[in-house]
Amino acid sequence: MPIIEVNGLRKVYGGRAVVDGVAFTVEEGEIFGILGPNGAGKTTTVECVEGLRVPDAGTVRVAGLDPVADRERITRILGAQLQKSELQANLTVREALELYSAFYPEPGGTGGPEGPRNKPDWRDLAERLGLTPKLTTRFAALSGGQKQRLFIALALIGGPRVVVLDELTTGLDPRARRDTWSLIEDVRDSGVTVLLVTHFMEEAQRLCDRIAVISDGRVAALDTPAGLIRRTAGNTVISFTPSRPLDERELADLPEAESVAHQDDRVTIHGSDTTVNAVISLLARAQITAHQLRVADATLDDAFLDLTEKQEA
Repeated sequence: MPIIEVNGLRKVYGGRAVVDGVAFTVEEGEIFGILGPNGAGKTTTVECVEGLRVPDAGTVRVAGLDPVADRERITRILGAQLQKSELQANLTVREALELYSAFYPEPGGTGGPEGPRNKPDWRDLAERLGLTPKLTTRFAALSGGQKQRLFIALALIGGPRVVVLDELTTGLDPRARRDTWSLIEDVRDSGVTVLLVTHFMEEAQRLCDRIAVISDGRVAALDTPAGLIRRTAGNTVISFTPSRPLDERELADLPEAESVAHQDDRVTIHGSDTTVNAVISLLARAQITAHQLRVADATLDDAFLDLTEKQEA
């Protein structure tokens, strides 16, 4: 049975449905990503999963529980790192970690079957997230990236079965971002289900087993990262600046060419390996030089832009 089930979710603000019929399931132990443009309804969707917002229609279940009606039980199995969070200015990192750890019973204690099974030592989390040197630092004195790492630690500190991470690595430098990705992979490997909201396509492509793309309050697509790329942007991207103008109709007729686009003088074609060979042959026959020729696999960025543009259209 899926550990998260969302069916027909709808939330209305000011007469406008910001979430309109969203539906998806998340299997236990997977990293499930939610992508979408700003204002698409991503955060509202996960806040309904967390029980922070009451849906106007539809149902949400986490491990069979209603996040609103079963609020107390949900808090024992779900951890959350919110998009925007604050702590008391004078609270030190150590005090925050000790305080939040004390909210959760130890494994095998009085927490019952819904209690944490793999509650980590907060010191280990601090070490993994690079917070050990900052244990005596007050919250107000932390940098934005250090605050973000602290909130990730607090989301994991109870040993949850499900953790919701909204904008996981915002504010982190590249090294801290990759270290955090490694931590989340370890969390998933321990059996924890991760619901990840992100704007970083590289992050989603590396971490997520499956992704729901939400646009204008609806699910525009749901698939694996590779599946989304295959379904939308094609497998290969060829781009170049021709030495003289080239008939776009000839490019569109190339084998397996998915799309042809011009930006200034540069041509971009989404296709396959077969398309690459055909482009090179066409240019040779026309005696056209391809300046700054680039051939690369399509990325989740390409798929995301394609999906959201189609939804808006």
